[in-house]
Amino acid sequence: MTSPSNLRALIAEDEPILAAALLQALQRLWPELQIIASVDNGQAVIDQTLRQRPDILFLDIKMPGKTGLEAAQELAEEWPENETFPLIVFVTAYDEYAISAFEHAAADYVLKPISDARLGKTIARLQQRLQQNNDGHTALDNLIGQLHNMQPKTSASVEPLTMIRAAVGNQIRMIPISEVIYFEATDKYINVVTADSESLIRTSLKELLPQLDSRQFWQVHRGTIVNHQSIQMAIRDESGKLTLKLRGRTEMPTVSRVFAHLFRQM
Repeated sequence: MTSPSNLRALIAEDEPILAAALLQALQRLWPELQIIASVDNGQAVIDQTLRQRPDILFLDIKMPGKTGLEAAQELAEEWPENETFPLIVFVTAYDEYAISAFEHAAADYVLKPISDARLGKTIARLQQRLQQNNDGHTALDNLIGQLHNMQPKTSASVEPLTMIRAAVGNQIRMIPISEVIYFEATDKYINVVTADSESLIRTSLKELLPQLDSRQFWQVHRGTIVNHQSIQMAIRDESGKLTLKLRGRTEMPTVSRVFAHLFRQM
């Protein structure tokens, strides 16, 4: 863990005035904390955090591109095993997001507009947690332990998809959902994989996931959703990495550590 006098933080906020206000408040209340960067979108959060390894992240939840929650999930998946994971503070203007962030093992949350009194309490909790994280893994373990609760669930009022309509040339192919082995995100499209074909649909996993029956389809990586009935086995290598052997396919999708809990021994 970094020395208390050398702690480093990154601010992610897409509104410049609010980013400047948070920076000034932190300089007043925690002058020893070094702000190494201020970014305005989720992908920049991921890139800068992986490159600079800050101790603390102040993440705006609603940002262009990836949200703060999505950035946190991707960082949890990509974070090196032997590195200390940063503590996370979610920053939001919405109470429902703040409650969600707190439940998802964030170090804390603060509501906009940020007050010195509330931020001061957050700083005190951060300092306490930084002293307690002697093994360097507590923050990541806590985050991974809760991130699966962030996944969208099929609404009780929405009928799960039963058919996928995929364009193949100038034709529309009708794919029964039961025949889908897995969905894989590819840039702006999703690859719909069956035992004998692959087809592209123009949507995102974020939009698709709530339309799927969560009892049948499991997200196993930020870019992969698998029909669990097609899983023959999960294989763990010497480093602890999980891959899936699927019926009818030769490729073996990777399971990220965020979703590894799905394959714990019963």
